[in-house]
Amino acid sequence: MARWVCSVCDYEYVEEAGDLATGIPPGTPFEALPDDWRCPGCSVGKEAFVRASEEEEEVRSDEEDYL
Repeated sequence: MARWVCSVCDYEYVEEAGDLATGIPPGTPFEALPDDWRCPGCSVGKEAFVRASEEEEEVRSDEEDYL
């Protein structure tokens, strides 16, 4: 599962977690979000999101191992 980051406010959409506040269930791929879905942090559209690189995801996973 991937992570997507808002280029405006750095909110992270994590596919594994979904967005329960807006009714998006866990496991929902970013591409499957409704066209009118907005960033919960700043209200921009999906076009403002960029996929986190695999390298960033690995580093984050390593960091979580130390917490």
